[in-house]
Amino acid sequence: MFYGFLSTVLSEPLSLLLSVMYTWNHKYTHRLLKKVNPNFHTCYKGENHSLSESFFFFPLLYRSTNFAFSLVLLIGCYSAILIPAYFPSDQVHLLNRSANLLSGPCQPLWCLNHLKPLSCSADLFDIPVFVQENRPVPWDLAPPLGLQGSEKHLALALASLPESGLPQSLRRGSCRRCMVVGNGGVLYGSHLGSHIDQYDIIIRYVLNNAPVSGFERDAGSRTTIRLIYPEGAPHSANQYKKTTVVTLVVFKSLDLDWLTSVITKKPLSFWSKMWFWREVVDDIPLSPENFRILHPDIIRKTGQVLEKYSLKQGNMVPTLGASAVVMALQLCDQVSLAGFGYDMQHPAARLHYYESIRMDAMKAQVVHDVSAEKLFLRDLVAAGAVTDLTGAL
Repeated sequence: MFYGFLSTVLSEPLSLLLSVMYTWNHKYTHRLLKKVNPNFHTCYKGENHSLSESFFFFPLLYRSTNFAFSLVLLIGCYSAILIPAYFPSDQVHLLNRSANLLSGPCQPLWCLNHLKPLSCSADLFDIPVFVQENRPVPWDLAPPLGLQGSEKHLALALASLPESGLPQSLRRGSCRRCMVVGNGGVLYGSHLGSHIDQYDIIIRYVLNNAPVSGFERDAGSRTTIRLIYPEGAPHSANQYKKTTVVTLVVFKSLDLDWLTSVITKKPLSFWSKMWFWREVVDDIPLSPENFRILHPDIIRKTGQVLEKYSLKQGNMVPTLGASAVVMALQLCDQVSLAGFGYDMQHPAARLHYYESIRMDAMKAQVVHDVSAEKLFLRDLVAAGAVTDLTGAL
């Protein structure tokens, strides 16, 4: 149907174009032959057949040139009509907006200054990012809000880490811009990959083995910090390319044992693996200094903020996406988001950029209050503290 409509729309202008090109070619060839032989018109009428025959081959010498020129014009007209259809206006607007953000200078303390008017701002600053030795952690709360019952597991994991604090490249110094890459279907077809890769710090969170390799056009290829848990860690080595730091989010004590196993290259026992709800990877192709443990205060503080946006009672467990945004606020002067937001008004839309599952699958979600998270993130965007690049919040 689309192509039928397109052919109908294009038939008139293309017919006109072909007519103009034919007329131009005819006049051009005729003038050229008259210049070479002033008697061409007479010859053409048959008064000098031998001369006429000798000159009838002459247009053939220029026919290929004329055809090539006509073809270029034709392709140009098609391109002028079809390229805007391939890059819709909203996509062009998105890319222009992203380019404008990157072209301007980094603004120091931008997030801090724009968060101050929010009532929840006091809970969003000075949160430790990584677990370190001799630094306090909440032992009175079970994972992921704390590390209750994980003392020995944590000690072994920290002993296997050459470094546990902020890498030198992440420590405060010059102004830095963060990009938090979500898994939302809104990222699919965005062509934002090359823009995402230009940010100073790129944070990703792994959800159901969310891939980067193979989706570089839309999601980019670089990763500064990747938040993972054992069951969600990608099995393909390609997914860890261009990754600086892999950060474990602890949901149970056994997750720390898994991290120790990955770093030391000593496999977990068969019995230990039985406690994971899906098969976990045994090896991640990174050096020991490229691993960290997320401080549970990031999860806990994010949950406390979300409680103010929810009618539900009790400790709230946030998604890794919301936690990654709060993490970015600790590390960067400016924060942008891409691939965030669930369009519940369009149940047939993609849920994630990397798979075909549709939006109505979110109706079965019972662990996370995504409505509260959306309100929280919208407040951050409305205050100007973060930028929602893909505009789905």
